[in-house]
Amino acid sequence: MKKYKQKLGKKGEALAEEYLKRKGFQILKRNYRYGHKEVDLIGKDGNTIVFIEVKAGRSKGFGAPQERVNLKKQKNLIEVANHFIQKENITDCDFRFDVLAISYQKDDKIIDHIKNAFMVT
Repeated sequence: MKKYKQKLGKKGEALAEEYLKRKGFQILKRNYRYGHKEVDLIGKDGNTIVFIEVKAGRSKGFGAPQERVNLKKQKNLIEVANHFIQKENITDCDFRFDVLAISYQKDDKIIDHIKNAFMVT
């Protein structure tokens, strides 16, 4: 089961990257890690650095994919983002957190791009 989820996740990340590039994003990093925490994609949309969490799923039984970006996951993403910003010494950009939810339904896939999915408070 774990390998299946990993394979589905990688497929979702590749699909998300294609989608974002078509929307004009520049992809800066893939699977950026800080300790045991990770952000799936870091992109640039105009003058905004975007930290993107990709969630893919087949079953609605566990809720929509974007519902799996809970408060704990948000805190982890913020920590990784802060590390990236400091390490790269980025001072002249805006920042935001997006969620790209991919639902596989029969032979179709639905992509829901949620911009500003959550805010840093």
